[in-house]
Amino acid sequence: MGKKSWGELSSRQRRMIVGSAVVQWGLAIATLLDLRRRDDDEVRGSKRLWRTAAFVNFVGPLAYFLFGRKKRG
Repeated sequence: MGKKSWGELSSRQRRMIVGSAVVQWGLAIATLLDLRRRDDDEVRGSKRLWRTAAFVNFVGPLAYFLFGRKKRG
């Protein structure tokens, strides 16, 4: 069982891949937009580090939303 080409995947498998990609990019974009709107003192750690982490699959954006933001107010 080796690698399959796109055409060899079932329609369900293709939908899952496309859906995962959309979610991943959505999380990355949400992370980048949130970082742009926040002041440096509202972010734990470096904004540059979190911008880079935004592109690490699902892990980077989820880590940012769970641990990288300080509470406002």
